[in-house]
Amino acid sequence: MENRRLAVCAILLCLSGLTAGQVSGPPRGTLIIAGGGRLPEKVVASFIDAAGGKEAPIVVIPTAGGLAQYGEEAGDFLRKAGATQVRVMHTYDKQVASSDTFVQVIQKASGVWFSGGRQWRLVDAYGGTRSEEAFRSVLEKGGTIGGTSAGATIQGDYLIRGDTRNNTILMGDHESGFAFLRQTIIDQHVLARNRAFDMFEVLAKKPGMLGIGLDEGTAVRVTRDIFQVLGDSYVLVYDGKDWNRDTRQTILRPPGCPGFYFLREGDQYDLAKREVLQSSRR
Repeated sequence: MENRRLAVCAILLCLSGLTAGQVSGPPRGTLIIAGGGRLPEKVVASFIDAAGGKEAPIVVIPTAGGLAQYGEEAGDFLRKAGATQVRVMHTYDKQVASSDTFVQVIQKASGVWFSGGRQWRLVDAYGGTRSEEAFRSVLEKGGTIGGTSAGATIQGDYLIRGDTRNNTILMGDHESGFAFLRQTIIDQHVLARNRAFDMFEVLAKKPGMLGIGLDEGTAVRVTRDIFQVLGDSYVLVYDGKDWNRDTRQTILRPPGCPGFYFLREGDQYDLAKREVLQSSRR
């Protein structure tokens, strides 16, 4: 009976004409994508470790926050965790973001962290500039990109909540993120702010993409096409399937029946195959 249900669901999915796009992480380097709120020590430590350790050069980009200026205190959360070479870089001017003096600091870093706020500010400041190219070069040389809240969403492909008017407009005047994690839509604060069902509206118009919802205090660590969950709460996966923790079985959802399932600390997910790899029963 179970096999028959799987077969029927698979046929229905094919008949719907919705084809999944190829989700992929960076070929080199690591992403740390956090859902906002208080960051557990293990998430901050994971970022520092992935960037090369406590003596690694790290750049913090606080621009999403919207203040006119930022001081070095924007990087104190990393210094408190033991990082010794933290530099805060900020501008709203694309000419500055493409200048040699600004770009060279990023190029020398092995870790870049995007702080929270509004993700469209990051696009307006750095999109299409040499700084954006430099962010990618950090990954290409095996470094790490991390971020929380807006700094999580910017790492995805489609920029949910990217409208300049308010963050309740899901598909607005900014729709492209930096796509470090390709063919994904990344939302944050999903349980703390009752956002769990918002992803359905976006996926209805972007059906081939993978939706990832991160709650506060929770992150995923992405290496190539695999992510592992870190933190205190849950990650919601919107991949057109149901997954049962008790049976470890995955069942395709029929078209028109949107849903999601929960992953928690220690769980691993294959982005390319869109399936849970490893999970805990706790």
